[in-house]
Amino acid sequence: HSFCYRFFIDDLPVIFPYPKIYPEQYSYMCDIKRSLDVGGNCILEMPSGTGKTVSLLSITVAYQMFYPEHRKIIYCSRTMSEIEKALIELHKLMEFRSKELGYVEDFRGLGLTSRKNLCLHPSVGKERKGIVVDEKCRRLTNGELKQRVESGEADIEDLCSFHEKLYEKDPTNLIPPGVYSFEQLLKYCKDEGTCPYFTIR
Repeated sequence: HSFCYRFFIDDLPVIFPYPKIYPEQYSYMCDIKRSLDVGGNCILEMPSGTGKTVSLLSITVAYQMFYPEHRKIIYCSRTMSEIEKALIELHKLMEFRSKELGYVEDFRGLGLTSRKNLCLHPSVGKERKGIVVDEKCRRLTNGELKQRVESGEADIEDLCSFHEKLYEKDPTNLIPPGVYSFEQLLKYCKDEGTCPYFTIR
């Protein structure tokens, strides 16, 4: 017995992670599909608590996976906690898709937030003001400083080791496929010794 609801919108196969879908959700998804097809902008409205996030994620992930030329979705929200909720919802959706399809898709779901929220540097990360973190981070990661280190004018300790570690990794695979909450991202990068902020960028 499947706990998902599978259906088509035109030729697009959609996996919805609940056994039923409300007419408003289906209509919302059809409108998103039409907008994605024409590549324009649209403004859609649904009342709070009607399953907007899961509907939006279900249709856009389906679209991304079915049409390989559409490989990036950018989901914007006002606060970090709203992005975190969307990532948790996305993680559940991708688990449902894997169970339903019988394989794990090559997919990354990552949340971008400020340096202040993602910095692992022992002294810079302790700063409370975002503007100070940004300034100190730029100082420790800029190309000019790297050139000075390479020419012997500056010490390698002046560079951020978390940022430098990224140069040792495959730039197309800085983090394995999967959906990462901010907490999971920080844990992965801490274990790897890499910078979460630049990994996501």
